[in-house]
Amino acid sequence: MPEMPEVQALVDFLTHRAVGRIVTDVELGSVAVLKTFDPPPDALLGRPVDGAQRHGKFVDLDVDGTHLVFHLARAGWLRWSEAMPTSRIRPGRSPVALRVRLDDGSGFDLTEAGTRKGLAAYLVSEVTQVPGVAALGPDPLAATFTREEFAAILEGRRTQIKGLLRDQKVLAGVGNAYSDEILHAARLSPFALAASLTSVQVDDLYAAMQQTLTQAVDAASGKPAKELKDAKRSGMRVHGRTGEPCPVCADIVREVRFADSTLQYCATCQTKGKPLADRGMSRLLK
Repeated sequence: MPEMPEVQALVDFLTHRAVGRIVTDVELGSVAVLKTFDPPPDALLGRPVDGAQRHGKFVDLDVDGTHLVFHLARAGWLRWSEAMPTSRIRPGRSPVALRVRLDDGSGFDLTEAGTRKGLAAYLVSEVTQVPGVAALGPDPLAATFTREEFAAILEGRRTQIKGLLRDQKVLAGVGNAYSDEILHAARLSPFALAASLTSVQVDDLYAAMQQTLTQAVDAASGKPAKELKDAKRSGMRVHGRTGEPCPVCADIVREVRFADSTLQYCATCQTKGKPLADRGMSRLLK
């Protein structure tokens, strides 16, 4: 799933390449991808792209005051083309869910692989009309997001820190992969309870979050969309690296499997050498 760094890179790319261009066509390959009905897609036709922003994991294209907002979910992606195909999308027979054409012949497709569909697009006059955007917590890389605000979020929460970092209503933009990386950098168990963290651990977690996300955003910056997935994978130290040596201590990276996801961690660095139970129960093996 694309997370903050990849989404920010897509926004930067669209700012560079799409802003200033005129939308000439919008095609739907999947009716289900569009979650709103007013305004309709043809409201964008003939209008200029004025800007691009990120809200958590949402991309927001401002098209002359109408916002095309989309969330790529687990298997969605943006595929840019300098010369868009001349053929039309055949609904139900293409992975393309939505296509936007621009006046210089370029444009992009929103695609989604697999059978589980989560890609979502919205056309709204105000970004906060998108429920997921309206519910977002603070952005951890915002200049106004301080260590004190982070500590206030953690205080009193009997919630596992891994889940809290991924909760978009708590913090915007962090998902499964970067939460693994942040916790490894902070040397914290993913099952530690937020309320149980000491002041020093909160300091370490805040610093790890800032550093991990900043470095990932910098690494993704300037890369074309087609290179972002590989760049993300290559930058991971523990996520997706089960069975490989930890780059800090050389212990083997372990994983915990859940119903629809996995997490990776280093026992030596994060859990005092104790393996975590490899099931959906949030406790250490005794």
